[in-house]
Amino acid sequence: MKKTSHAPLVDYGLPGPFICSRKKLLILSVKLGLHLRKNSHSQRIGIILPPGLAGTIANLAVLFAGKIPVNLNFSLGSNIAENLIQKAEIKTIISATKMMNKFPDFPWTNDLFEISTWLQKISLTPYRLIKEAILLQFPYQLARFFLKIPSKIDSEEATLLFTSGSSGEPKGVVLTHQNILSNCSQINRLGLFDKDAKILANLPLFHSFGFTVSTCFPLLYNIPFVTVPSPLDVKSGLHAIQKERITFLLGTPTFLRGFLNKGKSEDFESIRYVVAGAEKTESSFKKKWEEFANCSYLEGYGLTETSPGISFNLPKEGSREGSVGHLFSDIECKTIHPETREDLKVGESGLLCFRGPNIFSGYLNDLQKTNEVLTKENWFVTGDIGYLDQDDFLFIKGRLSRFSKIGGEMVPHETIEARIKQILFGNEENEASLLIIGKSDENKGEQLILVIDQEIDFPKLRKNLSENGLPNLWIPKKIQVIAEFPILPTGKVDFLSLKKWVG
Repeated sequence: MKKTSHAPLVDYGLPGPFICSRKKLLILSVKLGLHLRKNSHSQRIGIILPPGLAGTIANLAVLFAGKIPVNLNFSLGSNIAENLIQKAEIKTIISATKMMNKFPDFPWTNDLFEISTWLQKISLTPYRLIKEAILLQFPYQLARFFLKIPSKIDSEEATLLFTSGSSGEPKGVVLTHQNILSNCSQINRLGLFDKDAKILANLPLFHSFGFTVSTCFPLLYNIPFVTVPSPLDVKSGLHAIQKERITFLLGTPTFLRGFLNKGKSEDFESIRYVVAGAEKTESSFKKKWEEFANCSYLEGYGLTETSPGISFNLPKEGSREGSVGHLFSDIECKTIHPETREDLKVGESGLLCFRGPNIFSGYLNDLQKTNEVLTKENWFVTGDIGYLDQDDFLFIKGRLSRFSKIGGEMVPHETIEARIKQILFGNEENEASLLIIGKSDENKGEQLILVIDQEIDFPKLRKNLSENGLPNLWIPKKIQVIAEFPILPTGKVDFLSLKKWVG
């Protein structure tokens, strides 16, 4: 295999690892961009592709065509997907035959561009790229003019991403060029990515983590990245880590657990950092990674609406126990009371609010929901409960939706879950999953139900919780055993499906 240390992209989703130079990636993207500019009649273009060469070229080409890429979640039900396509006014979709065959019920539009065939034709007739290759040698302004690549204003829409829909219908998050560029700059200013950095990019392109952190960021800052079609394809991921000497492994705890279960210590010899986000990391999981792989496990925090990064833990003195990291540069944070919306003092837990250049501009065609989360002073009210300490380290207590109001008291689900895990399993490693779900109750507003994937002595657990000082209101009244928790393609628990099942 050729040396790949300076290659911007190595695709492990093809029959053999395909190495694409930075120059070739640019030429192919410009070529396709010219085609889309001429032949596509919708401003937003849907993209249904996994991480890889085709997905990267498609996103760049849409931008070069002066249009807006919308990476669509191909695992959504056809009704939801069709609704999102209509909401985004998408007429053209870029995909590949494999994806079309794999998801035949997806509501494909009439205007479909099959990128795999296009790439094959180009590879057989490379002379068709000569014009673009020559023009790209011109000074930037001249090249942009002749190749018809439009200049963009920072405040214009760069991409549309849909939220995971873990607690309701997905919302269309409009991110501007400033949002994406600012967040990439904030990540770069962490100083973590040196000249030897190499990223494993296996997160879906419709995931804000996968779009910004493992695609836009390495492209902008010339960091080699190696793609694998899915974070669930652990075998290919481990192979890529070993062969390409990956230094950064990104993912959610759900996805990262598969690497721990199937990998060996020697598989992670090159890994220096495991970067986790999107869901809470248990301290025992972090410790297991660091001992098993001899690396630093770094947790961050963000949301689709924040492009996505807000905070990040750095190695050693750059972290705090229990924190999701120090605020990125240029981000302000405050907390407000969940009910009165009054500002709270620094260090007091409340609804987290952020303001900064990477905060989104609003939800697509939904002024009501936009006004609910964006104040007149440009504060984004997240729906997460937490606080910021005196040193600007962020601590998350949980989602507001993961609190129940019982007898007038706010009851935190995650605190109860942690106490139950301590009683059931102590400090032992256990792969059991459990969650507290709130269900409406006529007398007290809500009742708590423990959902768990194994049989336990529930009366004994309730007694132990009481003896360990847990308030009676906080002790779950019922238990339901589930074979397997529903997981979204983003790696998060599908709370909407779980609540329907419990209800």
